[in-house]
Amino acid sequence: MSTENEGTAVPAVPPAPSSAPPAPPVTSEEAAASASAAEPAAPQAEPVAPSPKAEPAATHATPEPTAAPEAASGPEPTSVPEPTSVPEPTSVQKAASEQAPPGQVPTSAQEAASPHQPAPEAHDPVTAQLPGGPVHADPYGGAPATHAQGPAGGWPTPPPALPGYGGGGGGPVWGAPVPEPQGPRRGRGGLVAAVLVAALVAGGVGGAIGYWASDREDGSSGSTTVSASDTPKDFKRDPGTVAAVAAKALPSVVTIQAEGNDGEGGTGTGFVYDREGHIVTNNHVVASAANSGRLTATFSNGKKYDAEVVGRAQGYDVAVIKLKNAPSNLVPLALGNSDQVAVGDSTIAIGAPFGLSNTVTTGIISAKNRPVSSSDGASPKASYMSALQTDASINPGNSGGPLLDSRGAVIGINSAIQSAGSGGFGQSQAGSIGLGFAIPVNQAKNVAEQLIKTGKPVYPVIGATVAMDEKGQGAKISPQASGGTAAVVAGGPADKAGLKPGDVITKFGDTVIDSGPTLISEIWTHKPGDQVQLTYKRDGKEATVTVTLGERTGDS
Repeated sequence: MSTENEGTAVPAVPPAPSSAPPAPPVTSEEAAASASAAEPAAPQAEPVAPSPKAEPAATHATPEPTAAPEAASGPEPTSVPEPTSVPEPTSVQKAASEQAPPGQVPTSAQEAASPHQPAPEAHDPVTAQLPGGPVHADPYGGAPATHAQGPAGGWPTPPPALPGYGGGGGGPVWGAPVPEPQGPRRGRGGLVAAVLVAALVAGGVGGAIGYWASDREDGSSGSTTVSASDTPKDFKRDPGTVAAVAAKALPSVVTIQAEGNDGEGGTGTGFVYDREGHIVTNNHVVASAANSGRLTATFSNGKKYDAEVVGRAQGYDVAVIKLKNAPSNLVPLALGNSDQVAVGDSTIAIGAPFGLSNTVTTGIISAKNRPVSSSDGASPKASYMSALQTDASINPGNSGGPLLDSRGAVIGINSAIQSAGSGGFGQSQAGSIGLGFAIPVNQAKNVAEQLIKTGKPVYPVIGATVAMDEKGQGAKISPQASGGTAAVVAGGPADKAGLKPGDVITKFGDTVIDSGPTLISEIWTHKPGDQVQLTYKRDGKEATVTVTLGERTGDS
């Protein structure tokens, strides 16, 4: 006897009828479910009582899926093995059976047919309930199996036919309706679940797309700009940058308010010169409050202090004031060397143009040793300087403020500007056109030290009067005395060097002299007692002499 499952008797199968009753119509969902039952079940063998008239019939064909479209044309099986046991359902199958409505049974004809009972109506293959107990899905992917007994204690419902080799598949059990070849069937429960999952996935995708779209619209909306990082380390300014220099210098710069007894006054700037509270500024900034007026100095942090004039030099346009009740934590600005400044060096100007305190502007050194004669218009006397020219924006209110180099060291004191159409230099003319002038700090330091010590300025002189209205040919010594002053002071430096009225000075040291203001500006860059080479012309002849500079105290 040849058996497929050892120890299991196989009943004889009568010949297949020539025709089979037509199969009920099957939906596409039902066809999909049948195709999914492609894996065979592997029930364990149990002894089963043989059926009467059983004849041994060997079958070696490998079972095929019963719902495959090729099943109708495949060879008919000679025997159908009957399982003696049904594998226990898995947790997934149990969950599926619990969700099934009662009364549903498998849809495949092979699952429902038996030699002892007719095939029941096709129902959902995933979830079904029979009177004898729950129906579970095949643990190997096939149709559900049931533990229920047939009516009147008949045989258990046989499992689906095993698939055969080559995809031909075994035919249906004899006596069962033969379905028309069609696609796989899917149960309603599976379809609902699939539709639900698809809806959830679609909703998730739609939500993500909606969020992405709204985020794009709320943000850059197609923009190609790139946002900079906002971490604190990215905001670190390296030494030498304008921001770093300004941040360090601003706490040592003050805005000065000067008011005279008559209510007249103005705004200027100054900077901390030492820890004792001395502030250096321009003379024309504090001149209105010099005689019983009121001075205040306001720092960048808003703290305001009353101040008083220590000394001022009108000719140099330099003044020193001192804070009353000065704080102990003053930080003086470092002083540079204006003689080492080169044209093209970077400059930073700090001041209060038109009252706008703590204003920072930048530029370069446009020229050096620029002879400048300036006046505030309130006094007939002018100031003279061999100035540093800068294109950093300087306006009324910047006067007295520091001109810094790229290290933050003071190289000059902002003093004058030239405005379009003014025809001259001044401290109170409005509008910067990029022509600003600063007193070199080397000269300003000498003056400030003298004012702090004595309260009075000291000027170097040559003891001669020169014409101030001639330009281009040099500085001409006046032919005669003017205003009670001799053209050449007897016994003075010029007299001792052999100079006479009418001589034209063309060179002072290494600087070419083109006018009286230029000569004075150069003289005031030196100190009394300095010896300087002076070149002059007399009757068309040129000569050079050495002059030892004298001094004059005060602005008489």
